[in-house]
Amino acid sequence: MSHHQSSDKGAAFTGLIVTSVALFLLAFGIVKWTNAKFAGHEPGKAPAAAEH
Repeated sequence: MSHHQSSDKGAAFTGLIVTSVALFLLAFGIVKWTNAKFAGHEPGKAPAAAEH
């Protein structure tokens, strides 16, 4: 007797969406945190190129 196997496509798709949103928020948070950390710093001058 064969049994009907249920599909897990709905759960897999939900996991994909939730993971995508979580990774986006993590990356966005890291960028915002890094920008806030360096907001008060003045950019350094590039070293002069050595002439040969």
